[in-house]
Amino acid sequence: MTDSHQWFHSAIVVILYGSIIVLAVPTLAATLYLTILTALSGKTGAPAVDSSPKLPLKFDIVVPAHNESLGIVSVVQNLRAVDWPTSQFRILVVADNCTDDTADRAAAAGAYVLVRNNLLLRGKGHALRYGFDVCQADGWADALVVIDADSRVSTSLLQTFASRLQQGAAAVQVHHGVLDPCQSRRIRLLSIGIAAFHRVRSRARERLGVSCGIRGNGWCVSAAVERAVPFTAYGLTEDVEYGIRLGLAGYRVHYADEAEVLASLVTDAAGAISQRQRWEGGRKRLLREFLPALMAWNPRGTRKIRFDLAADLLVPPLAAVFIAIALLSILAFTGYVATMAPEQGMHFLFLGTLSVFMSLLLLMHVLRGWSLSETGWTGLLDLLLAPRFIWWKLKLALKPNSAAEWVRTRRVPP
Repeated sequence: MTDSHQWFHSAIVVILYGSIIVLAVPTLAATLYLTILTALSGKTGAPAVDSSPKLPLKFDIVVPAHNESLGIVSVVQNLRAVDWPTSQFRILVVADNCTDDTADRAAAAGAYVLVRNNLLLRGKGHALRYGFDVCQADGWADALVVIDADSRVSTSLLQTFASRLQQGAAAVQVHHGVLDPCQSRRIRLLSIGIAAFHRVRSRARERLGVSCGIRGNGWCVSAAVERAVPFTAYGLTEDVEYGIRLGLAGYRVHYADEAEVLASLVTDAAGAISQRQRWEGGRKRLLREFLPALMAWNPRGTRKIRFDLAADLLVPPLAAVFIAIALLSILAFTGYVATMAPEQGMHFLFLGTLSVFMSLLLLMHVLRGWSLSETGWTGLLDLLLAPRFIWWKLKLALKPNSAAEWVRTRRVPP
């Protein structure tokens, strides 16, 4: 081999090695973080109930609704059936820029309806702010609850919130799961991912004493804390943003696994693509806007909560982590074949082995999500088609997204 060929060959090996290191460090960090959460995802027990007599807390349940006439009646009826004194909670439906009869149907079902028409300030965040303003002006409720207009809640929902609030919690998130998770292959795969993200991570973060964050549906904040940290999140991921703002102010969101809110994922492919693009685009914006404050060394008292919220934002979707591990394996194999020095070959072999180890750790995380997803053995078999699902998500990530307002997800009958 000539000197020029040897130089070129050495340059290729160095580039491959450097690329692997640059890719391996964040991928390993994300994988280890998820592995720790997986190991800590055992069922969390409910706190001891205070048996001393006290007046029940008062709750305002705010339901933001945009053209939800088909399902709003069942949502209101479900909320009215919660196990809590009827004089101690109100259901407020915010009919936001509706062009159907959502408001009339909600009122007929027994909800207190707030009609909001503002074509300049559109989105779920603005609808929630409108509802919270009414609640705070009334000064009646001790706490504010957010439930989406396509959901079913546990009868113990308000009992769960009350037990946490009375023991000092500022905000609480119950499990946010999928209604009828077995209706199609795509819904089953999404349900497994949601279980991994919502239940596995939230259980572990509660055990670690950090904030589980807000998941957009099935959350509660005390009225006093909402006055101290006003809800001013109007972006595409208003839930995550408000959870971050609470964390920056020193308040952690407690996770309550004993109650749940289940929401419909019955949507066509176009609706799923639109929804996923909004979520991913919104999280990228949050990284740019909040990462410096979350990673700041001071104030010391909020460091634990802030660092974990930063880690949650920095960890990419599972599909992206799997793709990174696959690339690592390909690069390591290419480097092993290309090198002519035994010691360099061993380096590439080690990195290839590391990528296999990371894939096994990530698979454990996914399987833990499956075990909590209620998709059964069919869901496990569906995981064999995960590469196709990952490819679909990769195409979404590469596709530009210009959505900037609340777009109701299209739903189709199962």
